[in-house]
Amino acid sequence: MKNAIQQDKSLKEFNTFGIEAIAKQYKKIEAEQDLKDLFDAGSFEGEFFVLGGGSNVLFTKDYDGLIVHIASKGKQHFIENDQVFVTAEGGEVWNDLVWYCIEHDFPGLENMALIPGTVGASPIQNIGAYGQELMHIFYSCRAFDTKTGEFVTFSNEDCQFSYRDSIFKRECKGRYIICSVTYKLDLFGQINISYGAIAAELAKRGIETPTIKDVAEVVSYIRVEKLPDPSTVGNAGSFFKNPIIPKSQFLGLEKQFPEIVHYTVDSEHEKLAAGWLIEQCGWKGKKVGEVAVWKNQALVLTNAGKATGNEIFALSSTIVDDVYTHFGVQLEREVNIL
Repeated sequence: MKNAIQQDKSLKEFNTFGIEAIAKQYKKIEAEQDLKDLFDAGSFEGEFFVLGGGSNVLFTKDYDGLIVHIASKGKQHFIENDQVFVTAEGGEVWNDLVWYCIEHDFPGLENMALIPGTVGASPIQNIGAYGQELMHIFYSCRAFDTKTGEFVTFSNEDCQFSYRDSIFKRECKGRYIICSVTYKLDLFGQINISYGAIAAELAKRGIETPTIKDVAEVVSYIRVEKLPDPSTVGNAGSFFKNPIIPKSQFLGLEKQFPEIVHYTVDSEHEKLAAGWLIEQCGWKGKKVGEVAVWKNQALVLTNAGKATGNEIFALSSTIVDDVYTHFGVQLEREVNIL
């Protein structure tokens, strides 16, 4: 088998927390045939985990199975009428795809600039930021079925997208490996600057009619201001989801906490800012041992030095309990815990 399976592989450089963990087996996937080879060798019959950019995982121990590291590269597009279909391989860095679209003047991804991770992970998480979500531009993805050894195409509807969720995190969790993703963009789509921070920064720069490049640069600036750089501070971006709660529960909280930060989802549900909830509990900027809550964004937990995955998980559990005690709201982790 080309690029044979490696034994006892360090995963420290493959996760943005910079946690040391050893994989019993490791395989770098650079082409679809690599997946077929693994299937034919019976490698998917045991324990395995699919790793992309390592920006959404916390290792709390060594991994006693096979790490399947998606590293396939490639981007292409074609235009049909007023729409463009952009296809990228699963191992492409998400931000590289964003700038590929900007350079070709294809709108739709600019609000999601600088989101960490790879293309293959984007539909699993239904990533989103600053008023844009993947589900609004996703067209289809090609995936490998580890149960049958066949390649399958999922449409937007097939993926059953919801807030930071998809079929790949529920009933299909662990079964399919996403090989490539196709996005459907409107060549004349409207630029979205509805998010307050974007509009404010554009105004500060004196930009009245922004281009998609302007929006991407502003979004990148805002993210860098709020979030630590994983190359210097170990982190996985937002550690917690923004909780969605029933409107009735929200109205009760609003009476008690009039300043609560929230966003309307629909007539029955309200989304709360998890970072605000955590900050109100006094965690922003707080350090416990080698783990810290980021000084500029309480949603982010960081490896302040030589933290273990268990230490990071323990602090996250304390925060979850604290928020529930104060607000009666249950926080969920965004990251995969292994």
